[in-house]
Amino acid sequence: MNHLLLPRLATRAFSTTTKQMKNKVPDHQNLFQADNCLPVHIKGGTTDVLLYRLTMTNTLAGTGYSLFWILCACQPKGN
Repeated sequence: MNHLLLPRLATRAFSTTTKQMKNKVPDHQNLFQADNCLPVHIKGGTTDVLLYRLTMTNTLAGTGYSLFWILCACQPKGN
C-alpha cells in the first residue's frame, strides 16, 4: 500500500509555484559587485569569513603535517 502513496508525496514535495520562490540573483549580484575593497571570497559576510579562515587553517595545518612526515622520512634510521 505504501508504494501507491510514494509518487503522490514525491510530486507534492517538488511542486512549487513561482509565487513561492523569489529570485535572489539580483540581490547577490549587487552584494558581490559592490565596491567595498573586500575580496570576493569574504563579501558574503561573517559566514564567508569563518569558512575562509577554517579553510586556510586546515590548509596550513595539512601542509605542516605533510612537511613534518617528509622530514621524518628523510632522516636516517638509528639503530
